[in-house]
Amino acid sequence: MTLLETTPTEDLLSPEETYRLDREHVFHSWSAQGPLRPMVITQAQGSYVWDGDGKRYLDLSSQLVNTNIGHQHPAVVAGIVEQAQRLCTIAPQHANAARSKAAQLIAEVAPAGLDTVFFTNGGADAIEHAVRMARLHTGRYKVLSTYRSYHGGTSTAVNLTGDPRRWPNDYGSAGAVHFFGPFLYRSPFHATTEAEETERALAHLEQLIAFEGPATIAALVLETVPGTAGIMPPPPGYLAGVRELCDRHGIVYIADEVMAGFGRTGRWFAVEHFDVVPDLITFAKGVNSGYVPLGGVIISDPIAATFRDRPFPGGLTYSGHPLACAAAVATITAMREEGIVENADRIGREVLGPGLRELAERHPVVGEVRGLGVFWALDLVADRVTKEPIAPYGGTSEAMGVLVKSCKANGVLPFTNYHRLHVVPPCTVTDAEAQEGLAALDTALAAVEDHLGIG
Repeated sequence: MTLLETTPTEDLLSPEETYRLDREHVFHSWSAQGPLRPMVITQAQGSYVWDGDGKRYLDLSSQLVNTNIGHQHPAVVAGIVEQAQRLCTIAPQHANAARSKAAQLIAEVAPAGLDTVFFTNGGADAIEHAVRMARLHTGRYKVLSTYRSYHGGTSTAVNLTGDPRRWPNDYGSAGAVHFFGPFLYRSPFHATTEAEETERALAHLEQLIAFEGPATIAALVLETVPGTAGIMPPPPGYLAGVRELCDRHGIVYIADEVMAGFGRTGRWFAVEHFDVVPDLITFAKGVNSGYVPLGGVIISDPIAATFRDRPFPGGLTYSGHPLACAAAVATITAMREEGIVENADRIGREVLGPGLRELAERHPVVGEVRGLGVFWALDLVADRVTKEPIAPYGGTSEAMGVLVKSCKANGVLPFTNYHRLHVVPPCTVTDAEAQEGLAALDTALAAVEDHLGIG
C-alpha cells in the first residue's frame, strides 16, 4: 500500500481552516469544549496517520481500538466505492446483497449456534438492543454488569457501564446492577492466585444473584476482555463459571465483544480463548474497522426463535446500511485471505507480549503487563509494592501528560486511560512497526520515571 498523494479533505480545507472550523462549530465527545486542542489528521495509511504539519505517527491506539485492519485498506476502500456505485442506501425492511453477505460471513466466524445478526449503527445501540432482546425473551428486567467496564454512551449502555462516565448519566432507571469482576492485580477479593480470584469472584457473583433475586434478572453483560477499563483477560475458569450460573438461573449471557472482537485478541471473538458460548454477542468497531459505522447483535437460535412469530419492538433507519455492510464483507474477506487474525495472535505472542514484559523488567513504573493478541495494557504505578497508580481513578496527572507528550514527540499516537497505557495497534501491524512502537514507549516510560523521581 502507498500513501495517497491527496485526499478529498485536503482539497476541501487546509489544516488551519479545518482546525478553525472545528473549534467554531464542532462539539466533541466526553470533553469540556474550551480547553480542547484537537490534532488535525490529514491522511492515514496502514499503521500510520499524518497530522496537519505533515508529521507521521505510528497509531498504537487504532484510533478508538477499532481500525483492526489498519487505515485505508485498499480492498475495503474498493468495496465501499463499488457498493456506492451500485446502491448507496436502502430502507432496512428490504433485503440487500451487502447486508445478506455480511450477516452470512459474521455467522460463519461466530460460535456455533449463533446464526442470526441484527445490525445496528455501533456498539452502544448493539448493547441497547441486546438487552431489549434479553428482557423480552426472559420476561425479566434487571441486568448485571461489572464496575470495571464500558458498554457505550446511550441510556441503557451508559447505566450498565461501570467507569466514571456513568456517574453524571446514572439515573438508576435502567435496572442495572453492578458487581466486581475478576482482576487479580487489584483484587477486590484479597486473592493471591488466579484460582483464588476465579473462585472468589464467582462466589461473589453467585451471592449477588441470590440477593437480587434470580427470577428478576434478565441478562448479564460482560466484556469478554474488558477494554477501556484496563484490558484484563479473565482468569481460567471464570467465564465457564459465569456460563454455568446463567444456565442455572435462566439468565441471558451477553458477551460484549465490541472492542475485543474481530481479531483484536488473536481470535475472531475473544470468547474462543475461554471455550464458552454466550447467548448474544454484541459487536462493532473491528467488523469493518470503522470505515463506515456498523455494529450489531449476533443472536443464538433460542432467542431468535422467540421473535419468529412475535414482533421485535426495535429497529434503526440505518440497520444494515449497504455501505457499512459492504465494508464488513470486504474486511472479513481480507482478514481471512491475508491471515490478519493469525498475524494479531503471532504479534502478541512473539513481539508485543515479550517486548512489553522486557520493558517492565527495566522500568519500575510498570506495575503489570496484561493482554492478548494486539490488545495490551501497562498498569503504571509510582510504587510497585503499594501499587499506587500514577493517576487517580477517573482522572489524569502530570505524569500521564509527560507520557503522552513523549510518545507524540517520538512519532507514536498513544491510547491512555487514567493511569494506564494501552498498546493496541492494528491487527495488521508488522514486526518492525511493533518494535518501533516499543522503542518509543521505552523512551516515554523513562521520561515518566524522571518526572516522578523513581527508577
